[in-house]
Amino acid sequence: MNPDNAPLRTARYSHLLILEINRPKARNSLNEAVLTALNTELVAARHDDEIRAIVLTGAGGIFCAGADITNFDAIRDQSLLGDRAALGGTIWADLGRFPKPVLAAVEGLALGGGCELALACDIVIAGESAKFGVPEVKLGVIPGGGGTQRLIQAVGKSKAMALLLTGDFLSAQRACAAGIVAETVPDGTALEAAVAMAQRIAANSPLAVALAKDAALQALETSLAQGLEHEKRNFHVAIHSADSREGQAAFLAKRAPEFTGK
Repeated sequence: MNPDNAPLRTARYSHLLILEINRPKARNSLNEAVLTALNTELVAARHDDEIRAIVLTGAGGIFCAGADITNFDAIRDQSLLGDRAALGGTIWADLGRFPKPVLAAVEGLALGGGCELALACDIVIAGESAKFGVPEVKLGVIPGGGGTQRLIQAVGKSKAMALLLTGDFLSAQRACAAGIVAETVPDGTALEAAVAMAQRIAANSPLAVALAKDAALQALETSLAQGLEHEKRNFHVAIHSADSREGQAAFLAKRAPEFTGK
């Protein structure tokens, strides 16, 4: 990991990159330093072929309690049409479009911008006592990192509206039942469980994983017919790859495959 006072600590483990928001005294709230560091790491990881999956977590038993409200004055001073860097730029959009799998290991609170970070990830693993919510209306604002859009995609209109308009929290169990969380685990083990799943993902063909993720995300943005056509194109890219030949040869030979992502 990086120095203890770094706003975002990083660690590499085999083909995994672990990103840990490191402001536990501020409940890992998002400020410009965290968002800038997160953006820098994502840009680098996008082009690093050794990294096959990313795990995002928070220090001190808390994922992220949302935006640092001391940044709100800076946001107010920005033009609606100008550079809204204090909102984190496009970090949530970049996470949602990231070509490699991103897993969120959530302990404690995932509120506001923290909930939006989790929603932008591909898979969420949560400790049993974790809580999710978008309570921005209680502060006189609304979610600004994709919460109004991704929440409806994740849980449907009625449940999303209830959360958005009341600001109420969801338990990890209810979030799992609603589709926000993939799996709940004992408190304190979310990171371990997320890393274990990320390792299973990283053992697969990097190309096939990227193509599968890309095709699946089309379901959120296109019609079924368009999504099926996109899936067909991605399938043909995968079937002609070296990884496809290697995976099938390894299966027939009863050995572990050695994927290269090509």
